[in-house]
Amino acid sequence: MPMVYNWQLGREMFYPYEEVRVGRQAAGIFNLNKCIGCQTCTMACKATWTSGKGQEYMFWNNVECKPWGSYPMGWDVKILDMLGVQKWGREGGKWVYKGETIFEASPENEISLGYIPNDIDYISPNRGEDEVSKPISDEDRFIRIPHQVWMFYLPRICNHCTYPACLAACPRRAIYKRGQDGVVLIDQVRCRGYRECFRSCPYKKVFYNHVTRISEKCIFCYPAIEKKVLPRCFRNCIGKIRTFGYINPPEEADPENPIDFLVHIKKIAAPILPQLGLEPNIYYIPPINVANDKFITMLFGPYGVEAVNNYKKAIEENDIEVIGALLLSNSSMHVYTRFRVSGDYVIGYDDDGREVVRVPIQEELLVRPSYDPLLDVYIRNDV
Repeated sequence: MPMVYNWQLGREMFYPYEEVRVGRQAAGIFNLNKCIGCQTCTMACKATWTSGKGQEYMFWNNVECKPWGSYPMGWDVKILDMLGVQKWGREGGKWVYKGETIFEASPENEISLGYIPNDIDYISPNRGEDEVSKPISDEDRFIRIPHQVWMFYLPRICNHCTYPACLAACPRRAIYKRGQDGVVLIDQVRCRGYRECFRSCPYKKVFYNHVTRISEKCIFCYPAIEKKVLPRCFRNCIGKIRTFGYINPPEEADPENPIDFLVHIKKIAAPILPQLGLEPNIYYIPPINVANDKFITMLFGPYGVEAVNNYKKAIEENDIEVIGALLLSNSSMHVYTRFRVSGDYVIGYDDDGREVVRVPIQEELLVRPSYDPLLDVYIRNDV
């Protein structure tokens, strides 16, 4: 296998194909501190893309409850257990992964480590909903910070990885990354339904349609982003947790690019399971209420704990640029690729430098008078 450089691992790794980075890689950031688990994103995606026969169990976007929920059941626990011990070390100011990736740990005659879930693994899309980290006891009667009992919501879509396992494993070469934006797609004419992609994707975001007998997956709503419109799950997010854009490698980070700014410059967003070796392009601002650094490290690598600390520091110190970048999250249905804070506003611009969205840093507070002369009533809550 050729050697490719994975910046999330801090080292080179084995991959079946030569390193080819697209000119522009589509990416997203999800702020887990704001997700309320409403499933609006899930149903928006479901109604748009997977309402046909054979797609009943498909959720290209789903929201899980951690630490116990998952869809399909145990997708993360199973692949991590198969991978074995995962170690990280600090070298020259960067994190370096010391363990094996799913490509390096693959069995003989296999491209990557993987498994095909059982049908029963898909029986409940929201198994483990709102289950907390441990049973609530007498000592948990009073809330402490950080919370001793915790849970959080984890929205997931295809990560449109830089080194996709699904692409690497396909014997028909039916899976490809688009050169203009890095979106990973399946050529459904070439696909023969061998399910090697289904087996190899560690995030289990490739699905097999038993009616058409071909594989299907999230397409990042590429017809929309071609028109500079946000993907459906992004623009329907009620909690405004999602930022869409394009990411550069860390050495080419642009501080005016909101994705680069939050991932590379401020380091408050981290990839999910980077130790698998796929260099995923969906990033998460980890939850600050999790009283267990080991769980955060397991899910987001050592970047996760750093991201939590950097996020809390930015909020505590009232970092206006960070707050502004987060306020812009899906505040417009149109894609913005640059941003800046100007006075009391944060402004998002498109590729042509046109203003797409403007959001006040401080929302105006309106206080209603205590007496309503129209209805001749007092609207006070202190009497």
